[in-house]
Amino acid sequence: MVDVASGYGEFINHVRARRRIAIDLNPDARRSLEAGIEFHQAAATQVGELVAGQADLLFTSNFLEHLPDKATLDTFLGSVRRALKPGGRYLILGPNLRYLAGAYWDFYDHHLGLTDKSLAEALHLAGFEIERSIDRFLPYTTQGALPTHPALVWLYLRLPPVWPLLGKQFFIVARKPADAHAR
Repeated sequence: MVDVASGYGEFINHVRARRRIAIDLNPDARRSLEAGIEFHQAAATQVGELVAGQADLLFTSNFLEHLPDKATLDTFLGSVRRALKPGGRYLILGPNLRYLAGAYWDFYDHHLGLTDKSLAEALHLAGFEIERSIDRFLPYTTQGALPTHPALVWLYLRLPPVWPLLGKQFFIVARKPADAHAR
């Protein structure tokens, strides 16, 4: 399991896997990771070289909108494809510009506007198959008025009818075809 742009381990510290790899530019990220997590201080676009066809699962959360442009997104998706084994999955969580309008740009470091549909197209062009796409999954931010107690998050995730009411982030599962060769 590979967590790209892992930050301080908010996701990977809660995942059980035979091998866990965190990749982040920030050298301080290593200090927040649980023992046993392999850490690489590197650019996200290097994941293909660092993992090279060994990953069953790769995850990014709230990362792609920070890329400077579509060319960098294309480079990154190619690197993800090289990192995954045939049949491997790429799980993506991110803000859906379609439901955020101006609020999307309230963060100075958001450069790339994406919707679930535009990202699905980019993934298809990069050679992925879309297994699942949820256009409204999680609320946009944990900085707002909504409570974030773990029990409430657990309940929210088990109530899909609520997602369209509060969700402003997409969740996409893309798969590298099982018969795919490295590009």
